[in-house]
Amino acid sequence: MLPKIIDICHTDLFTAEDELLTKYNPQQVQHIVRLRDMYNWFLSFPDATDRQFVDEFKSRYQLGRSKAFADLALIKTLLPSISSASRDFHRFRYNEMILETYHMAKARKDTKTMEKAASSYAKFNRVDLEDEQAVPYEDIVIQPFVPTMDPTVLGMHAVPNLDRKIQELLKEMGTSDIEDIEFEEVDLEEKELFPLPQETNG
Repeated sequence: MLPKIIDICHTDLFTAEDELLTKYNPQQVQHIVRLRDMYNWFLSFPDATDRQFVDEFKSRYQLGRSKAFADLALIKTLLPSISSASRDFHRFRYNEMILETYHMAKARKDTKTMEKAASSYAKFNRVDLEDEQAVPYEDIVIQPFVPTMDPTVLGMHAVPNLDRKIQELLKEMGTSDIEDIEFEEVDLEEKELFPLPQETNG
């Protein structure tokens, strides 16, 4: 059974095409590549309407209208998870660009630009902060929760003699006489209240 295209896109939307061909059939790969292209166009024109999006990809890929709308729905479904993945990608690209800027400045002996690039790299990657230390499981203290009937622990006032009042109410409600009432038809005199048009005119 072939995996659903949406499941594939969750993990492999940005995977290189040659690698995709080793994992999926050519038709699926073609669809993934098209969705990737559509996603990038979506980011480039965030103010575009659904109609513009569909028209663009109908002409770009010779898609039918229903197929283009189906792909648009897939893209919108994937957007939250794609956004997370794309942030990781953009972080990588940012580091790549900053390092390239640093090396170019170093080749020109431009120490001012080198310092700015290094500072930007350090700030973006938060290298000035200490690594977070994981708490060992054996040091995690179990909270001493204890069940209680005392409402004062929640800041509420206790009802005096609560058990006695509960028993009194149970006794009172349990011994009340219940009167059976038979069902009776209600005569609303509907013909007089809501006469038909011919009856009012006649």
